[in-house]
Amino acid sequence: MQPERFADWTYYPELLAQPVPRYTSYPTAAEFTDDNFEASQRKALEDVRGDVSLYLHIPFCHEICWYCGCNTGAANRTQRLASYLDALHAEIVSVSRLLDRSVRITRIAFGGGSPNAISPTDFVRLIDALLVNFRVPWPVFSIELDPRSLTPAWLLAIRGIGVIKTSLGVQTFDPRVQAAIGRVQPREDIARAVEGLRKAGVESINFDLMYGLPFQDDAVLAATLDEATALGADRIALFGYAHVPHMIARQRRIDASSLPDQRQRFRMAAEGYARLVASGYQPVGFDHFARPGDGLAQAALNGSLRRNFQGFTDDPAPVLIGLGSTSINQFETAFIQNEKNTGRYRMLAGAGHLTGRRGVVRTAEDRRRGAVIEALLCQGEVQLPNDLAAAAAARLAPFAERGLIRWDADTLILERGSEPYARSIAAVFDAYRSEERRFSSAV
Repeated sequence: MQPERFADWTYYPELLAQPVPRYTSYPTAAEFTDDNFEASQRKALEDVRGDVSLYLHIPFCHEICWYCGCNTGAANRTQRLASYLDALHAEIVSVSRLLDRSVRITRIAFGGGSPNAISPTDFVRLIDALLVNFRVPWPVFSIELDPRSLTPAWLLAIRGIGVIKTSLGVQTFDPRVQAAIGRVQPREDIARAVEGLRKAGVESINFDLMYGLPFQDDAVLAATLDEATALGADRIALFGYAHVPHMIARQRRIDASSLPDQRQRFRMAAEGYARLVASGYQPVGFDHFARPGDGLAQAALNGSLRRNFQGFTDDPAPVLIGLGSTSINQFETAFIQNEKNTGRYRMLAGAGHLTGRRGVVRTAEDRRRGAVIEALLCQGEVQLPNDLAAAAAARLAPFAERGLIRWDADTLILERGSEPYARSIAAVFDAYRSEERRFSSAV
């Protein structure tokens, strides 16, 4: 029987049978262990030199969406939120004092949760604290936003600070699907947010969209993609919904019987990819898209695209310092995650402690394999050392037989149409992979 073809992709279910990590890091978060990483975190911070990016995590939302896997809670307890911000200010001071004078902050990103779950005044105070405590010459500010609670006061703060990159949690424009995932937001809310952000000087607006949602079919997804294009999104991230209620209790509210199956998910991903490319977007990796003039599209074309805990990025900084509970610090020698429990985080940071309580030390072999995986996912090819090529040959054979990869001497190249299999191909070089671990579907 001939394999099925959807848009530009051919469906080989046997190659997608094994769930794989998203590879926003290597080793992945599945390899993190619980421990007190304070001493390692301190040494890593003291050793940092040059350009660095900051990520601040705000683990609060006005409303909790059922599909969401983020570490977030409701922003309806004023004292808890105020205590968290006090701890975050204390952590800013503690971390900044450990950095060498050569360290310059080039990018500052706020994520969550929903950073606009806090007041715009509190946001401005955080910015002031960063500018006072770190060396921040000309930073690029970016922020994730919930369009439903993007008030005029927030837009004024965004304009005053000079935020030029934003990401809106959209997921879908279809009312029935929105109700099924616990995120009801009329199109007018999103259109109003986009208009306000443009007037506030934001240059790049990303829409987070999802496929594989309950009651979603090809037509529903196509309508959402067309709406996103019509509203002028500069970037689109099209993610497959990962239904893991055994890990995320809130997902139990989603009716699993209404979810599309693997074949339907593949078709949606394929047709979504083709539709966005036909609309003029440059594909970036396997699930991001950007207008040709956007920095992310340019990075994909000129070979400078990278992958970190925030996904595909044009950020060249080799070090990412995470502030706030759950944030992950990305150093060359280690990945260190801050305490996830907000109560314990507040106690630790408020007492002047570094809060790294989970992570992994990166060996030289980890860094070598990590570079291979990142090159495959970001550049679509990699020159392989002889030992890795030999060890991977048998596991790569099924992909080669189907024309998804080819060799040019010692360079492994992903062919057109391999996008849905990119993570599965990258997993061949993951020394930690085991059958027992459970990850998201490859598509």
